[in-house]
Amino acid sequence: MKKKEKKSPREKRQPASSEMQAFIERERDKAKKNRIKNKPIVFMTYVMVLVFIGMFSYIIYFMLTQADTVVADSSNKRQDSFAKFVTRGDIVTNDGVVLATTKKAASEDDEYRYYPYGPLFAHTVGYNSYGRFGIELSENFDLMRSHVNIMDKVGNDLSDEKNPGDTVVTSLDYDLQQAASNAMGSARGAVVVLEASTGRILTMYSSPSFDPNDIDNVWASVHSEEGSNSTVLLNRATQGLYAPGSTFKVITAMEYIREHPDYATYSHICNGTDIFNSVSIRCSNSTVHGELDLTGSLAHSCNTSFAYIGTNEIDIDKLHGMCESLLFNNKLPYSGNYSKSQFELTSESDIGQIPQTVIGQGNTLITPLHNALIMQSIANGGMMMRPSLVDRLENADGAVLKNYKPKSYGQVLEPSVTRDIIPMLTEVCTSGTASSYMAGKPYTVAGKTGTAEYDNSGNCNSWFVGFTNIDDPDIVVSVIVEDYTSNQISGTSVASQVMDAYYNKY
Repeated sequence: MKKKEKKSPREKRQPASSEMQAFIERERDKAKKNRIKNKPIVFMTYVMVLVFIGMFSYIIYFMLTQADTVVADSSNKRQDSFAKFVTRGDIVTNDGVVLATTKKAASEDDEYRYYPYGPLFAHTVGYNSYGRFGIELSENFDLMRSHVNIMDKVGNDLSDEKNPGDTVVTSLDYDLQQAASNAMGSARGAVVVLEASTGRILTMYSSPSFDPNDIDNVWASVHSEEGSNSTVLLNRATQGLYAPGSTFKVITAMEYIREHPDYATYSHICNGTDIFNSVSIRCSNSTVHGELDLTGSLAHSCNTSFAYIGTNEIDIDKLHGMCESLLFNNKLPYSGNYSKSQFELTSESDIGQIPQTVIGQGNTLITPLHNALIMQSIANGGMMMRPSLVDRLENADGAVLKNYKPKSYGQVLEPSVTRDIIPMLTEVCTSGTASSYMAGKPYTVAGKTGTAEYDNSGNCNSWFVGFTNIDDPDIVVSVIVEDYTSNQISGTSVASQVMDAYYNKY
């Protein structure tokens, strides 16, 4: 019998090794197929993790930086719920005069808003009903928060008493507001006074006014058939749109200076009336001014001179560009309610519109606040400051919670242009159309008068816009008096009284 040959260990392992290799290959194929199948699941898992991280990060960011802003939005109804726990805070002037406060009703369970000076600050401070208006609306969130010390809060909570709300300290000046009201008398119009270097609003007065303590009856009256045409609730300082009249000549003059570095050689002979682009233009009362340079043209508000400049000496599209840079047809850097000023003239317009437009008539419209901002930019070397009504927030004990710093809107004019126009505006007040009220004062004034027709019967509104202390400007004053033709109260006379009140106080 033949013996079986023994296989070497290596030979014995050979089949097993082949089977193992095949097994491994099969498993690799399975794993590869599984990885392909699992790719969408893995991808979605990563996406969900990233979305979760993003949402969680945004919640943290929102709570740290945006929560107060959203709650403070005047349209957020959540603010009304604060009234259950907080007594609405006071609104005061920069010199401590209380303009709005909360009082207990006779029943002691109800509260009501009281305005000690009634109509004097009505359009600016506003009212706390019918959707709110003015500072009562814009600062609603801060008025309904309380930052009294913790012990007082605990005591009020234990005794079921409301916590006193924070105080809004405005930039408004009581004496200047009263001076504006006295100067305006029964005339319709508006007065705006800005601190030149900061944009703080010291005065914002609109006439006719109303008593916010009687807002229920006022509201019912203006929404009745008889009172449907009433404009008593309109804040003329920010919402009233008027033809700028000759105050617009300041812009026309600045555009001429921009385009003509040799502007000092300008000369025009005024005959009192002339025709430009088939449009008859006459100076006030057909006054014959004779030969004028640019300074004299502005000082004496010569209509024919500026009509000549508009039709022959400047690029209308460049004038339009200057107006846009001065925020015509654009939003103003103001947080309250306002109307947008308008300037329509371009090189595509009918040339017959040019003579009237460049002297401030035609379709151009502006608010007193906007006119003040333009003059303030001139006073500041071309820098426009954002107008503001609130200086700081205080708690009920007088501790300062937050100070608001002045903010710049940006450079809207070249410093060289403002430097050249200021001496001309000074001439307006020393020997020109504003001299009867502005010349001889113990302080210097630069500004421009304006008489703007508002109908075809020759009836006019009266403007003055200017600033004081030319070398280091103090205040900017913008005044519009409606229907000057009838009441004979000029914008210049109102501005003069307000300026005097400022320097008598400061």
